[in-house]
Formats: sequence, C-alpha cells, structure tokens
Amino acid sequence: MFPKIIKLVLAFLTFAYAIYQFIEDYIGNGIFLLLITGMFVLLYFKNELIFLAFLRLRKQDFEGTQKWLSRIGNPEQNLVTKQQGYYHYLYGVIESQTNLTKAEKSFRKALSFGLSMSTDEAMAKLSLAGILMQKRRKREATNLLNEAKKIDTHNMLSDQIKMMQQQLKKI
Repeated sequence: MFPKIIKLVLAFLTFAYAIYQFIEDYIGNGIFLLLITGMFVLLYFKNELIFLAFLRLRKQDFEGTQKWLSRIGNPEQNLVTKQQGYYHYLYGVIESQTNLTKAEKSFRKALSFGLSMSTDEAMAKLSLAGILMQKRRKREATNLLNEAKKIDTHNMLSDQIKMMQQQLKKI
C-alpha cells in the first residue's frame, strides 16, 4: 500500500509525537502512539499485501493471490529483500499451475533473495526440484532435494521429499 520510506517517516513522526505527549503528561496518549509506531515498524518488515496474498493462497484462490500481488507496484523499490523473496515465491506457486518455465525462474529468484523461514526455503527447493524433474533434469533435481532435506529440520516435508526421491529413481 505505502512505500517503505513513507512507513518509516510515519513511524518517526508518531514516535516524536508520542514523546511530546509524554512530556505534556498525557501518558495514555503516548502509550497509544507508541503502539501505532510499533505497527508502522512492523509493516515496514512485513508487507501487508504479501500477508493478504498468503491468506488467499491458503484458500487455494490463485486469482485472488494474483490480484493482491499485482497491487504491489515495483517490488524492487517497495519491498525489503526478504519480502521480494516471498513475492517471487508466491508468483512461483501461482505460475507452477500453468507455466513451468516462469515458475522455475520465480522460484530461483525467490531463493536468490532469500526466505525468512527454513521451511519456506525447503518448500521452494522442493517445488523447484519437482519442476526440474518434470523437465527431465535429474541431477539438478537430486541436488535440490538433498538441499531441501538438509534444510527441513522439523521434518515437515519428509514425506514429500521421500516421494519425489522415489519418482526420481524411476526416471
């Protein structure tokens, strides 16, 4: 919605006004303004449109996810590096339904920008391995599966990794 610079300016202004409220002995107003400042700082690191796109993706609404992602104009300027990773990750998930070449590029971009959670990174590598497996690039798919297996410390994707390894043996 707002560029990240505006979020920082708003956070600074509300923080300054909160300090002024504390000086004038309006403690309640100052505390409330500090909470608002925290919200602006949180929105700097977590983009609200990406959050809404993830909620749409949970419902398997790919068109809705596409709609929320398209509202982010110029992601290189409006998003922090990790947010750019999730932006491309979501596009990779959407494009994997129709165009594997574009999905591969999006997943590679997402991995190059980085993802915050190790499970998300493992899922991106697993999806990329599945795309490469469909394109008959067995060596790259095997390497990505092994990397995903190392990254998945909570064993949330162990069943999917085992299934894909069995499919790779058939190729």
